[in-house]
Amino acid sequence: MTAAKTPHTIPDAARQPREFLEHLYRAAVTRALPLENTARYLPQPPTQASGGRTIVIGAGKAGGSMAQAVEALWPADAPLEGLVVTRYHHIPPRPEGLKQRIEIVEAAHPVPDAAGLAAAQRILAMVQGLTENDLVLCLISGGGSALLTLPAEGLTLEDKQRINKALLNSGANISEMNCVRKHLSRIKGGRLAAACAPARVVTLTISDVPGDDPSIIASGPTVPDATSCAEAVAILQRYGIEVPGAIMSLLEQGALETPKPGNAVFKGHEVHMIATPQQSLEAAAAVARAAGLQAYILSDEMEGESREVGKVHAALARAVALKGQPFSRPCVILSGGETTVTVKKQAEGTPREQRGRGGRAGEFCLGLALALQGQPGVYALAADTDGIDGVEDNAGAFVAPDTLQRALAKGMKIDQYLDRNDAYGYFEPLGGLVITGPTHTNVNDFRALLVL
Repeated sequence: MTAAKTPHTIPDAARQPREFLEHLYRAAVTRALPLENTARYLPQPPTQASGGRTIVIGAGKAGGSMAQAVEALWPADAPLEGLVVTRYHHIPPRPEGLKQRIEIVEAAHPVPDAAGLAAAQRILAMVQGLTENDLVLCLISGGGSALLTLPAEGLTLEDKQRINKALLNSGANISEMNCVRKHLSRIKGGRLAAACAPARVVTLTISDVPGDDPSIIASGPTVPDATSCAEAVAILQRYGIEVPGAIMSLLEQGALETPKPGNAVFKGHEVHMIATPQQSLEAAAAVARAAGLQAYILSDEMEGESREVGKVHAALARAVALKGQPFSRPCVILSGGETTVTVKKQAEGTPREQRGRGGRAGEFCLGLALALQGQPGVYALAADTDGIDGVEDNAGAFVAPDTLQRALAKGMKIDQYLDRNDAYGYFEPLGGLVITGPTHTNVNDFRALLVL
């Protein structure tokens, strides 16, 4: 399955339910590709008379494709330079004849590494000494929080890695995680914008967060931050996450505060949301309607434990299948957002085959399949629009009416896999993994239920 290509012929939903749902996923991803969405938001280059430079910086899973879109659309005779960091293996193939003017480097996600640290240091150095005649074009997409890492004074990279892992496993939602990340960074939470002053900053963003808040996407390096050190302390305490004592003292004193709304460093700055989860859901809904099905978008802001969100979706699908309420069938039910997985700690020495593998989309599918109990006529696909569910090689998973039955025939009990957060181990032997490779964009979770 190639996520970025949407064939003209729509698969028949009744005869090819999996192919049909994968087609909807591809339509959602295609709608969010940077080259489809960037042109209308590009600013005019600085005039030659001003002597101003245009510097492109940025971070995120879509960073490589966003940089290439700018290169393709920027005037050939206008100077352009810069550095963008993306996830390993997320640089798209370069179109033939497209000259590279923006350097793209790779780093680790979701846990930061030394490559991300080095990239952040280079980006921060690149924007030093700019003038009001210069333009900084910042390309931001989901994943930038890990990819653009520059620990606060007194924190090491190892500290940030440990804290990041603890946050990811805690069940904290994305706004909570990024509140902490912003206050433990020298580049997030508007600090990068402050470093660019007095240059003009234009931020182009692809949203991967509920509500499309640019201050949460990639921890908002170039936008004001309304959260506080006190909130970061409360989140750390709520989830039992330890930070060095000296850092906790600085947080408690408010010494690691971020630039707030109204700060002069943001004067004249622009922020444009070039792609959102809602737009991608609407694109998928349009394809479903073109196939003669009713399509309903529940929300693009769904949060909560993945397995529990799966159970809620299952209850809705069963009501449609059995009672024709609240929707009549055949139909497609769509949703987006960013759920969470609270990972159960495993004992030292747990064999590899008994360790949990998988991400939010897979765990959603486990909860969904368990609650559906093989409901006839209900099929589902859940996948991350970046093509990677957690840290594995799959985008998500597919659930059919016979999923539980085929698993039991192999001696696989779904509750045991849920107990150890092992969606990958459950769906792999069933052929239920959805594997697309990196899509070069990211508008978060995509979920589609087909009720026939």
